[in-house]
Amino acid sequence: MAAPEPEALHTARSRAKDKSPWNWLLFIPIVVPLIPALFNADSPRLFGFPRFYWLQLAWILLGVGTTTLVYQMTKKRGDR
Repeated sequence: MAAPEPEALHTARSRAKDKSPWNWLLFIPIVVPLIPALFNADSPRLFGFPRFYWLQLAWILLGVGTTTLVYQMTKKRGDR
């Protein structure tokens, strides 16, 4: 078998050692939807939808926004 290229090996090691504090923000979209008190009501309604349904869409936006923020703050300047 051929040995891995040094550049690919370096990239894998640097990603494995990424201990940026920004990564802690990724717990927000995991933990927040698990709080049952947020779903324990029918109101307020948004465009006729009960809270449970429009909060599901809000969690998607929260996850996308958080992931984008963490990615932008932790990417290396040389990466494209």
